[in-house]
Amino acid sequence: MSPTSTNESDLVHATSMAGRALQLMAQHKVPATPQNFEIWFKFSLGTMPDLNKMINILIANKREFDSATNRSLFLNYIGAQADWDATHGDQLHKVLSSAQGLLATSITDSRAIVRDLTGALSKAMTRATTLQAHFNASLQELDNIRSHLAAAEQRSKTDALTGLANRHALDEFLRNAQIVAMESGEPLSIFLLDIDHFKTFNDQFGHQFGDEVLQLISRILRDGVRVRDLTARYGGEELAGVLPGADLRVCSAVAERIRQAISKRQVTRRTSDKKLASVTVSIGVAQFVPGETLASLFERCDRALYAAKHGGRNRTVTECELPNDAAA
Repeated sequence: MSPTSTNESDLVHATSMAGRALQLMAQHKVPATPQNFEIWFKFSLGTMPDLNKMINILIANKREFDSATNRSLFLNYIGAQADWDATHGDQLHKVLSSAQGLLATSITDSRAIVRDLTGALSKAMTRATTLQAHFNASLQELDNIRSHLAAAEQRSKTDALTGLANRHALDEFLRNAQIVAMESGEPLSIFLLDIDHFKTFNDQFGHQFGDEVLQLISRILRDGVRVRDLTARYGGEELAGVLPGADLRVCSAVAERIRQAISKRQVTRRTSDKKLASVTVSIGVAQFVPGETLASLFERCDRALYAAKHGGRNRTVTECELPNDAAA
């Protein structure tokens, strides 16, 4: 077959598909707009199985092809829809109107119809491609904004000195953990850690060195718990750990392991590289009782910490080791 015959065959086929598209649009009362014609032209060609499947489902369910349905089909299967150029839309609308009239009588001028349709659709696709590029750029900009917002939110929940969660984040995490514990029946435990003789470090070596000690202990604390747990700065030199799903025994074991790790670390002053005495901590541990307030939970935990302090420091005490009246 010669190239000329092939071109003529393509023109006849395209004209036939264009005519079928226009007939289907008229049958289903679809407005003859450039976007709608592109949808039904591709439906007639059968080159987009997903589009054909969706239109057949809509027809089977006797759905009306209103503006919302047509817009959804175009956006989901053809391309981005934005502010179409009015001149371009009028031009293509005239082409389609002309094609309707000509197809109703003969296909003598089929080549001109297809040429005009192809030209108009080509311009439409070019504009759609440009709009898609702008759309992608906007999405990238939105992703960047989301990333900045996420980072800002993370900073708002993080203690600047220690890198642990701050008090606000601790309260929020505990409220959620409390609800989960009451709904699931799983245990929830916390511990409070206080640096022994911290005021002495500040008085003897200065607040900068005290901050370095606090940062060191915070790192050990963070490394000593699971990913699902939360470590936070409770206040001053007091740090906290929240362990969802852990009972008193498990939480106590974790706290004791952290205490021992801290006591084995040799503290060195950065300015002089001079090694100082080991830093120790006292820890109190308590388990959440379903129905109680978080204030009550922290009060028991604080009592256990107080007992560890007055019991000689550098030790872990659970609420079970408190006198009966104190535990209550």
